[in-house]
Amino acid sequence: MSDAAAQSERFTEGALLWPLLTLAAPLVTTQLLQTVYNLTDTFWVLRLGNDAMAALSYSWPVVFLLISVGGGMTAAGTILVSQNTGAENEGRVNFVAGQTLGFVTLLSVVLSIAGFLLTPTLLSLLGSQPGTEVHVMAVSYTRIVFLGLWFMFGFFVFQALLRGWGDTKTPMYLMTGSVALNVVIDPVFILGFTDNPLFGWLGLESLAAWLYAHTGFEGMGVAGAAVATVGSRGLAALAGFWLLFSGRVGITPSLSALRPQLAPVRKIVRIGAPVSVERSTQALSVTLMTVLVALVGDNAVAAYGVGSRFTTIVWLPMVGMAMAVETVVGQNLGAGCRDRAKRVVYHASAILVGAFLVVSVVATLYARPIVGLFVGTSSGPVADHVVTFIHIVAPTYAVMGVFHMMNGAFHGAGATRLSMVLGLTTLWGFRAALAGVLITVAGLGAVGAWYGIAASNAVSTLAATICFLHGGWLGDSLATDEEEPVAAEADAASDTESAAEDEGTAV
Repeated sequence: MSDAAAQSERFTEGALLWPLLTLAAPLVTTQLLQTVYNLTDTFWVLRLGNDAMAALSYSWPVVFLLISVGGGMTAAGTILVSQNTGAENEGRVNFVAGQTLGFVTLLSVVLSIAGFLLTPTLLSLLGSQPGTEVHVMAVSYTRIVFLGLWFMFGFFVFQALLRGWGDTKTPMYLMTGSVALNVVIDPVFILGFTDNPLFGWLGLESLAAWLYAHTGFEGMGVAGAAVATVGSRGLAALAGFWLLFSGRVGITPSLSALRPQLAPVRKIVRIGAPVSVERSTQALSVTLMTVLVALVGDNAVAAYGVGSRFTTIVWLPMVGMAMAVETVVGQNLGAGCRDRAKRVVYHASAILVGAFLVVSVVATLYARPIVGLFVGTSSGPVADHVVTFIHIVAPTYAVMGVFHMMNGAFHGAGATRLSMVLGLTTLWGFRAALAGVLITVAGLGAVGAWYGIAASNAVSTLAATICFLHGGWLGDSLATDEEEPVAAEADAASDTESAAEDEGTAV
């Protein structure tokens, strides 16, 4: 039995529940670790003062946009690998993995050069004033991120390919090591070896003094945060590539497969571009909602920020399960198991509905103590706004769980344009429009914004359910003629017999 056949058997035969959970658990952990990067940067940069934190705040939208673009294109790799794994076509798995890696590498180089040159202009458009110390620090931080873009995208590719293959533990281990390294080197690169509280906490003041005496290193400030993040991610990416090309993780792309070819690259862009748009507009939608809530007042804006952070933490299991659904649906569609692909969504939705009903009840009953953990006090105008936010929005967590499971299925099938349209219209567009009307016309204030969020959660789930039951999204899992000659050639080079048997059965 080939590696692809053994891997496919895990998800296309037998029980569904345990494979889903074992795939999702490391993904949830990885998402949690991802937030540690930002928290670590924030914690140490705050020690440099408000200007430094402002510089980081100006840089984050640009960095988030980069992550959205890279994540969208690597998502195409997940989909293509999962479907070909399900079809037990190992040759094509290696080929699409190589094509994804090669194309994303080329994309990262282009974006690095363009971004490095355009950084001052981009930050100015976001409101950073040229000539100020904040602008200088923001430019320095952002340009370092652009220079290290290949490392960031490289690790994204490794995660995506392994996820499509059905291995989420290996990326989690690398992410754990990368985060641990970042936690250690972040304060060093930011603050250097003088007046660095980390050494005091560890009882290593003498070591810090010795290092400073021999290096004179006083830190790089905000730029040091970028260096630490890029460096820690870079080492994880290099380790991932070593595992990939050494054949230790099942997928083994050849060097020749790294050369981008027109047909597969067109497919990667066709599948990945809508995901990039979908993810990047999330930040724009949050910004628009912030503008609308600002019409109510600063307390409402603060409450929206706290409520959003609470929701983000609560939704970590949802994100992990959605990624698991994407993989398992993709593999089952590649294997021709359409009914089983649908059952994946039913299983995952049932799990999340049960879990989030409990979360919603607990959050609603204990909203004020929970708010106290985030705000520092359970009373006051901001706390009152957040309590109302939880009472209105939390009951819709369960339906949003269903939405994200269906969205994961759409991604797994390659129906990313459908997913993008649903997100832009029902989830984000309807949310902003309704919230705007309820705030400005109905005069409901912050409560109107909270009802807009809750209503959009329900409407987006209803729209996704209609599309899911209609079944048109399943058609996106079929192969297209444009890629067949290229894929067949790659299969022949690595596994002639397998290619001849499986040609035309997967994306």
